[in-house]
Amino acid sequence: MKVLVWVEPATWPAVIDAARALSHEQITLVAVDDPGEHPLPELFGRGRGAPPEVASIAAAEAEALLAQASEALGVDCATRVLRGRTERVITEAAEDVGLLVLARDGDRSRLGPHSLGRHTRFVIDHAPCRVLLIWPENPPALATLPPPPPPR
Repeated sequence: MKVLVWVEPATWPAVIDAARALSHEQITLVAVDDPGEHPLPELFGRGRGAPPEVASIAAAEAEALLAQASEALGVDCATRVLRGRTERVITEAAEDVGLLVLARDGDRSRLGPHSLGRHTRFVIDHAPCRVLLIWPENPPALATLPPPPPPR
C-alpha cells in the first residue's frame, strides 16, 4: 500500500512516529511550499506574490524539514516538496495512495473541531483515500469536550 505522510514543522515528529509503524509500506513524505503562506505576502504587492528568492527559501526550508523527517523515520522513503495551495496540493497528492497520515494542527488543548487547522480540515473533508489523523501529543482529557447545544 502507498502511504503519504504530510510533514509540517509543528507536528512532524508525531506523524513520523505513526509512519514508523507502517514501515513495511511504500512511504512518501511530503511538505508544502505554499506561496500564499509566505511571511508577510502583502508586502510584495497586491496580486504579485513573493519574489523567487522568498520562494526558494521556503522550498529550501521544506527540503530541510523532509530531510530531518526522513532521517528520523529510519527507513527508505520518497520525499517531495509540493508547491501550491496547501489544502489543494495535499488532497491532489493523496489521489493515488491508500492512506494519508496527518496530525491535528489547531487548538490541541481541548477536544473538538478547533483542533484542526483550516488546511487540515479541508484535506480530511476531501481526501480521496483513507486518513490516519493523530494527536501530536497526548489527547486532551474528555472533560475538555465542548458542552452540548442547548435544548430547542
